[in-house]
Amino acid sequence: MSETESSAADAVSTSTYSSPAKSLGDPGITPLSPSHIVKDSDADDAVEQLFLVVVAIDFGTTSSGYAYSFTKEPECIHVMRRWEGGDPGVSNQKTPTTILLTPERKFHSFGYAARDFYHDLDPTESKHWLYFEKFKMKLHTTGNLTMETDLTAANGKKVKALEIFAYALQFFKEQALKELSDQGGSDFENTEVRWVITVPAIWKQPAKQFMRQAAYKAGLASPENPEQLIIALEPEAASIYCRKLRLHQMIDLSSRAPVNGYSPSDTIGTGFTQAKEHVRRNRQSRTFLVENVIGEIWSELEEGDRYIVVDSGGGTVDMTVHQIRLPEGHLKELYKATGGPYGSLGVDYEFEKLLCKIFGEDFIEQFKIKRPAAWVDLMIAFESRKRAAAPDRTNPLNITLPFSFIDYYKKFRGHSVEHALRKSNVDFVKWSSQGMLRMSPDAMNALFKPTIDQIVQHLSDVFDKPEVTNVKFLFLVGGFAESPLLQQAVQSAFGSRCRVIIPQDVGLTILKGAVLFGLDPAVIKVRRSPLTYGVGVLNRFVEGKHPPEKLLIKDGTRWCTDVFDKFISADQSVALGETVTRSYTPAKPSQLVIVINIYSSEQDNVSFITESGVKKCGTLRLDLTGTDASVPSRREIKTLMQFGDTEIKAMAIDVATSKSVKVGIDFLNY
Repeated sequence: MSETESSAADAVSTSTYSSPAKSLGDPGITPLSPSHIVKDSDADDAVEQLFLVVVAIDFGTTSSGYAYSFTKEPECIHVMRRWEGGDPGVSNQKTPTTILLTPERKFHSFGYAARDFYHDLDPTESKHWLYFEKFKMKLHTTGNLTMETDLTAANGKKVKALEIFAYALQFFKEQALKELSDQGGSDFENTEVRWVITVPAIWKQPAKQFMRQAAYKAGLASPENPEQLIIALEPEAASIYCRKLRLHQMIDLSSRAPVNGYSPSDTIGTGFTQAKEHVRRNRQSRTFLVENVIGEIWSELEEGDRYIVVDSGGGTVDMTVHQIRLPEGHLKELYKATGGPYGSLGVDYEFEKLLCKIFGEDFIEQFKIKRPAAWVDLMIAFESRKRAAAPDRTNPLNITLPFSFIDYYKKFRGHSVEHALRKSNVDFVKWSSQGMLRMSPDAMNALFKPTIDQIVQHLSDVFDKPEVTNVKFLFLVGGFAESPLLQQAVQSAFGSRCRVIIPQDVGLTILKGAVLFGLDPAVIKVRRSPLTYGVGVLNRFVEGKHPPEKLLIKDGTRWCTDVFDKFISADQSVALGETVTRSYTPAKPSQLVIVINIYSSEQDNVSFITESGVKKCGTLRLDLTGTDASVPSRREIKTLMQFGDTEIKAMAIDVATSKSVKVGIDFLNY
């Protein structure tokens, strides 16, 4: 810690040994009692009533969509209207997460419209247009995410990620408001909507804050009115919806008895197809009734029962372990959310590796840059075949190669695609005379294997945790959960430990759950902190306890620097609304801003901020301007931080005047 930083730390200490800035804080965790709340609580309830509708946006890596419910009839969830375009064999309840900007970098279109328009452009023109797909993963994979992080378009040009995310959210905002206005016959105002955006539970704070900033830029909510937007965690949303399931709304992979009249052997393949048919027939209405009673599946759950929700999407797979608390059916998180980048994109990546093996990495790289629209076409063709992969499939899968692929390869290499296939050692991929790659079912299944193995391995690790014993159900949700290969792998690995359940409309589970979460955000009462959080402070130096290199002598007093003052530990249970309280005093009476660095670690026993694995992850900024100047020279600012929600929140009070102090907690721009 530099000298300047350590003097800032004077302002921060809340240790048992009082520091130069006399600490008045209570380092314990105290429930937020009404006496601390500056807002009148009745006024707060009135705010809740102002929203006429909750609109949830499931912003996925591969596909996105929205759904809504009017607060007056919360049992009706309406899924957005059908999209134009669409692929054969893929239900169009959601639209691909693709975005197209004009050569002038202005928003042009989103979803199928963006994809089809880009596809129809002449190759000479298309290289000037900016096409983005699967860009959500950037928020997960970027270690030092900032407001300046860039995304790369298919043509190699870079654009600020914040702009792309804001364009996408703005598109959904306009679509949803238009649909609501058409339905109500009059213009629907944004102020009447509470927005919910879903993010993976394994996302770190900066990525969640980034989503919020993008939503502010898109006009969904504003820094002055942050409550209008809720960030929902994907597996939590799924969990909330799964509680409401009736037996006819799911497929029980582990049932020995027939489900809906299908015997277990039919269940994985045909049961799912018939279920899809049933869903497709009911699709026209797009309105789902969620009974207010707890679903039949819960009639088997008793107080304290545990279940796992595995959300397997395009980019990430993340899982959460919940315990039910009756009679209200509130949920408690038993183990911090875990997961990783094991989404269905991993299968696309394996396909790309296979193409590199056959045609050469140098060619594939060039083809992607020179013919970006044709590359997109090839991946769309692969996507629809990928969905046809199944454990018991015997006939081969044909993937159409775009003409420009065949043509460009001949120019690039001087021989035909057919020649390349014959020459490569890949014997399970053949060339068919209709211009297609013909893959054996085993070859296709091999593309799934690395990704599915990682999911099963990760789940095994979670099942081995002491907190995760006696799990009754495993709910498999998300778009990738539609894959019979994944279903079979999870069932065979864990079917003996718990019942594996798949909701019928599995791709929409998160969307519907996110609407329910927006209607009642307090349904999840206890969460686990994913990391240990704290700040650096000065403590009285104790011989023998503190290392000599941490000694700082100031005005004749001996201090130990860099002490980690822990707010909350990794995997510690924290209740909704529970706060961590600290008091800070400005180092000088004239000081108008206190900036405190926040540090985090994956370990729980941290003593100093200089230890390995401890990272500076954000700042807490107290703005003392505008507070009364006639306050005593030693001011005490009481700061209350909440770790039990989907985002970390803070509020602060000037103790002498009981006035609220403007406080900002920032994980992006520090």
